[in-house]
Amino acid sequence: MENSNQFAEFLFDCYKDFRKDVPSMIKAHNFTENLINFLFPFKLDRKCTLPQIELNLAQLQIDFRDLLGPQENTLGRPIADITCDFFNQIPGIYGNLMADARHFLDFDPAAKSVESVILYYPGFYAITIYRLAHVIYKLKVPFLPRMMSEYAHSKTGIEIHPGATIGENFFIDHGTGIVIGETAVIGNNVKIYQGVTLGAIMVNKEMRGTKRHPTIEDNVIIYSGSSILGGDTVIGHHTVVGGNVWLTKSVAPHSIVYHESTTVVRDSKMKTEPINFVI
Repeated sequence: MENSNQFAEFLFDCYKDFRKDVPSMIKAHNFTENLINFLFPFKLDRKCTLPQIELNLAQLQIDFRDLLGPQENTLGRPIADITCDFFNQIPGIYGNLMADARHFLDFDPAAKSVESVILYYPGFYAITIYRLAHVIYKLKVPFLPRMMSEYAHSKTGIEIHPGATIGENFFIDHGTGIVIGETAVIGNNVKIYQGVTLGAIMVNKEMRGTKRHPTIEDNVIIYSGSSILGGDTVIGHHTVVGGNVWLTKSVAPHSIVYHESTTVVRDSKMKTEPINFVI
């Protein structure tokens, strides 16, 4: 027990070195879920009346101000002003999300309705949190946008930095393993499949604040497993990037980019030696 007390005292001294303006991760996750359920109440089978909607909105604003509370002295603006700015943009975010959901429905033959996209498509869930977190990021609020995006990452396996710029009608199919970096720019009507990386060529702290991630222009499709790297890399509009492609240079509009490999198929009956793969 004496050792335990000494360890507790050691931790207490260490805690003094941590910043005191960090919001609660648990509160950030709860706020994120409550905000999504406010936008799409049928996820909880809610039959909301107008007074209930107004009450829920008021509670979300209280929760948002509470999250910003520890950072009050470092934000540079009154918390009330930031809260007002964020919630004034919610209608526009909602409009973009509904356009995204309809785009899923138009493109994916497995999608049966807009409601089905909202309810159980991980790509749409990740896009929803990205669009909300991006606005908060643009308001120069630290910590909270990344807390929200990492919450989506933990739920879906899709990592979208809130600093990325993404246009309208964004479509993510399946989604697991997708990485979109902080300075990536994605145009309108872009479709991305699982395992795609929009990353930097190298990791260097001195590159902070520079354009490190690629630009994807309008109407581009990127199939699974492809990596597109570098801040100077531009994928021209109406380009199709096939699966498992590695790109570190720009591609002209209306291109088709693919990785060519050899796949051999032969009759197993003609083989005299047994196939014995060890994994």
